[in-house]
Amino acid sequence: MAENKFLDKINSPADVKKLSVPQLEQLAKEIRQLLISVISHTGGHLAPNLGVVELTLALHKVFNTPEDKIIFDVGHQAYIHKIITGRREQFPTLRQYGGLSGFPKRSESEHDAFGTGHSSTSISAALGMACARDLQGEDYNVVAVIGDGSMTGGMAFEALNNAGMLHKNMIVVLNDNEMSISKNVGAMSEYLYQLRTGETYNKIKNDIEGWLKNMEFGSDVLKAIRRLKGSVKYLMVPTSIFEELGFTYLGPVDGHDLDGLLDVLQAAKKIDGPVMVHVLTKKGKGYKPAEESPNKFHGTGPFDIATGKKITNPNAPVSYTEVFGKTLTKLADIDDKIVGITAAMPDGTGLNIFAEAHKDHFFDVGIAEQHAVTAAAGMAAAGMKPVAAIYSTFMQRAYDSIMHDICMQKLHVTLCLDRAGLVGDDGYTHHGVFDYAYLRSIPNMTIMAPKDENELQHMLKTALDFDGPVSVRYPRGSGVGVALDTQWQDLPIGKAEVLRTGKDVCFWAIGSMVQTALDAAELLEAQGISAGVVNMRFAKPLDVELLREHAQSYGKIITLEEGVLAGGVGSAILEELNENKLLEQCEVRCFGIPDEFVMHGDKKLLFRDLGLDTPTIAAKAAAFVKGEEE
Repeated sequence: MAENKFLDKINSPADVKKLSVPQLEQLAKEIRQLLISVISHTGGHLAPNLGVVELTLALHKVFNTPEDKIIFDVGHQAYIHKIITGRREQFPTLRQYGGLSGFPKRSESEHDAFGTGHSSTSISAALGMACARDLQGEDYNVVAVIGDGSMTGGMAFEALNNAGMLHKNMIVVLNDNEMSISKNVGAMSEYLYQLRTGETYNKIKNDIEGWLKNMEFGSDVLKAIRRLKGSVKYLMVPTSIFEELGFTYLGPVDGHDLDGLLDVLQAAKKIDGPVMVHVLTKKGKGYKPAEESPNKFHGTGPFDIATGKKITNPNAPVSYTEVFGKTLTKLADIDDKIVGITAAMPDGTGLNIFAEAHKDHFFDVGIAEQHAVTAAAGMAAAGMKPVAAIYSTFMQRAYDSIMHDICMQKLHVTLCLDRAGLVGDDGYTHHGVFDYAYLRSIPNMTIMAPKDENELQHMLKTALDFDGPVSVRYPRGSGVGVALDTQWQDLPIGKAEVLRTGKDVCFWAIGSMVQTALDAAELLEAQGISAGVVNMRFAKPLDVELLREHAQSYGKIITLEEGVLAGGVGSAILEELNENKLLEQCEVRCFGIPDEFVMHGDKKLLFRDLGLDTPTIAAKAAAFVKGEEE
């Protein structure tokens, strides 16, 4: 890489403030090169960060963190913020075990005002900080940086509504790149397009100019706006939805024009009350492959810089996501009642495959998980068979809708939870380890988890043939590598599968942990310990008959789950054995995620630290059998 003229000297925002606009433009180029170089090795959110380089530099030129608070919505576009707030030398450790988080994290830096990882939270958090600031008699700026994709989330509108009423001094920077992860959808996206292009907003109203001139700071604001040389097309559009909600609207402004950005942000600081600064950026800017395919580079694994092609293992088994997408598509070929629903994640969930074949039966509702689930309930109530494919960590946001709108009415909705379990580099905001626990407590819910990608096919068919609420959860990435059946059958509800018989101890494992149980049983056999393995298949209902039989015949059971222990599958087994007064006859050990938020890093290292790797489980099982536990 070429020598950095400015980047190597940037150790804090104070260093950014010393630079002129031409120097900042050079710094922007150097930062883009660093982003591409590092992320090509570590993986990460490349396209979103390439699009906000100038915007982030302008924010730190105008505002003074950590005194001023800058909150990045979702936070996947905060890499530049990390680089210029004292973490430049650590940047190559991004998303690596023990390294920098891929999202803002309060414990990582005083410049990270608010920890984020999920969408549409920034305006609420910013308003809360503005209220706290005023109650405590303090004086600092609060800025929320939110992408147009996050504006499809209902929480953002709740916050805008409240902020307009409270009239607190705060700035919302709307980063409009016409994208979330995939192409944006919905009326808000269309509305922003009209703001970007509509000729009806091309003129500034004379009465607004007069109002500004009569204000103490108004002339300064007008002067700043006029210096933008066309970067700002429209000023304070009286008919914009943001004005109606009580915000002063400034924009749209070119998000790659540092002169314009600096002027409009300085102007925004001087306006009383909430301000909306509408910034237009290009996702992936500065790297041609990312500009041409921003969705592929939204969150990417390692890639070849010259070609943009991802570095993958050609021999890796097919992914669970792909199996889901292809299976659902084939099922829909013969059942026109099936519909697919996603919350702005068609590619990530595999529903892009379904959408190509069944366009009219596919619905992308934007980043609005609660709406997605209740809309699915409405479709089910009207006679369709909706499948809502949403990441486990994001499905948490729809908990109330699952309970009230699906389960209370016993509607036939299939929830497909991708990225269940530990997801690795994205860390604790994205680990899908709570769904067993948060779904198991809801009446009428049936919960399945396949042991491999082939069983996922059968579970999906089972779910669609079932009559009631169903959840199917499966992990991120490649499957186990088994052959895929071409004919699928319904699995008996609530019945487990005995994969291996033994006499000393029995593993009751579910989902991704079944293969671990089989591998651990092999290690135990080499030590002369005979271990059985059960593929539970169902977290709810349990195979009570088989469980009772094993409790009495083995006398020792180990549960394995890639989910939290509190309220999880192991808890369900303990509850059942206790209910049947079998705990006196059977000892149980539960292995899963402890009561903590798990850090980011390579999954193998995380499993090792949690004691969920095969050697550790085998060692603990051996000690359990021999009565040698510490």
